[in-house]
Amino acid sequence: MAYGDGTDDAALKTAWETFCEQLKQAGLSAFKDANPANPLQRADAFRFLTQNLGQAFDLALETRDPAFPQIHPFTTPTMKLGGDLADFTYRQAWISGNHVYRLSGKRGTARWLNVTVQGARPDKIPGTDWPSLHEPFGDIPEANLFGHQIETDTDGRFEVTIGGPQQDRNWLPTTPGTRKLFIREAFDAWGETPTTLSIERIGMDSPRPLPTPPQMTEAMDWAGQFVTGLMRDWPEHAWLTSRGVCDPASLNMFPADKAANDASDAKRGRMAAHMVWHLEPDEALIVEMDWHQGFWLFGMGGALMGSMDFLHRPVSYTPARTKVDEDGVVRLILAHRDPGLHNWLDTQGFSDGNLTYRNLMSQQPATFRTHLVKAAELANHLPKSTAKADPAARAVMLLERYRAIKLRYGL
Repeated sequence: MAYGDGTDDAALKTAWETFCEQLKQAGLSAFKDANPANPLQRADAFRFLTQNLGQAFDLALETRDPAFPQIHPFTTPTMKLGGDLADFTYRQAWISGNHVYRLSGKRGTARWLNVTVQGARPDKIPGTDWPSLHEPFGDIPEANLFGHQIETDTDGRFEVTIGGPQQDRNWLPTTPGTRKLFIREAFDAWGETPTTLSIERIGMDSPRPLPTPPQMTEAMDWAGQFVTGLMRDWPEHAWLTSRGVCDPASLNMFPADKAANDASDAKRGRMAAHMVWHLEPDEALIVEMDWHQGFWLFGMGGALMGSMDFLHRPVSYTPARTKVDEDGVVRLILAHRDPGLHNWLDTQGFSDGNLTYRNLMSQQPATFRTHLVKAAELANHLPKSTAKADPAARAVMLLERYRAIKLRYGL
């Protein structure tokens, strides 16, 4: 075995110093204007950064080799990325069009599953002069399978072939530009179980080589760009590129007649709408939506658009867990303190944040109405029949949430 003579030391040292400087600069973004200058949200921005620092080198190095793929969960209850929704799980694997893969697993009972092959990541969003979102995002969907399209055996077990010659069933094509497998699963009722997944390259017959100094320096560069990119891009990138879906000029309302609902959204199996909100300490916001069929989800996010504390707090609702008023209207209540209403969305003390709506397997947009009111006067603006939740009921709901989220993530 040959050992180096130290000639790589200078490159490694420079790469590490550069990464540390990028991390330092990323931290300064916690103080940008888009993040409110209050103690909780300043701290939350650093939490957002440190959570992602924890996965930076998993993405940049440990799971990076497409010849030895691994499935990486890049959001969890303790690790959030901008734009994630509480009732989704998000996983990815770095892959290549040069290889063929076997994705195996057992279907859970989650209501929705989507497995997408992602292609090249252009410098700019196609058809615009807008830069692509930071890594590992910004790549273009190439092909996908929904959960109902995956054939299983009687026990729910399945195998999907990724790449190679076309198969009659359970196959996803790749291209020379393929670089990633993106897996999203969405949950409705508490107690739904996740799909277990494992991936391998067909033909693996030797150990993965250890990283070399050049690969380590490349990983440091990727990780540095990742932490600076996420702190730079959220939330301003969404404001710039979302076609009005996320519009801070339309505060406390969903921008009228605007939704993420183009061909790429259809391939992802969803449409989306988004609201930026601000509440004073004595205010509450009533969000109304006429009940409609389908699988829709609401989720709260902070100023940097990472999902809120969905393990411990009521920050998301789906059809199975939402009470509908007698007039057929869904009313969600954003408030800083528990108003004693079933459909409470906890702001977790933030003055500013985001509320995201997703509608899966449908491109039919919903119509929203919002009413900013004094929290003490909520009852004057709601039907008398609006479902209540006293402290004992809230405690039960929080425990149900806690147990269900832990089940999703195997905690």
